[in-house]
Amino acid sequence: MPKDSFMDLAIAEAEAAGARGEVPVGAVIVLNGKVISRAGNETRALHDVTAHAEILAIRRASQVLTQERLTEADLYVTLEPCTMCAGAISFARIRRVYIGAEDDKGGGVLNGARFFEQPTCHHKPEVYSGFQAVRSAKILRDFFKTQR
Repeated sequence: MPKDSFMDLAIAEAEAAGARGEVPVGAVIVLNGKVISRAGNETRALHDVTAHAEILAIRRASQVLTQERLTEADLYVTLEPCTMCAGAISFARIRRVYIGAEDDKGGGVLNGARFFEQPTCHHKPEVYSGFQAVRSAKILRDFFKTQR
């Protein structure tokens, strides 16, 4: 499956999250060309500030594989991960991260803390940005317009 197809799945998760009233962010974890987990934000539904799409996708992938390390897995996410999620990505040893839209305010990978660039970061995945960035950003903009 092409990288854009995996990002399409992440976007579908983001759209579903937005339809549930969650901030529309979606994530998909792929291993050996197969989707092993997918998630959208569930912070409101679970009453859990850590229930970001990336965290949930990592938790689900770890359960599927019955291990905490996802060393050969790739993460597709519609919005640049925050610093908390970047830490989880590093600890899970995710191989590659494909990002849709950058997050100037809350991002922790390309903006803000730039977690993977810190000397205390134990594992730095390969990071690629701009995958369906316009579409990913539009989903967020449209969602927040309805919230104001």
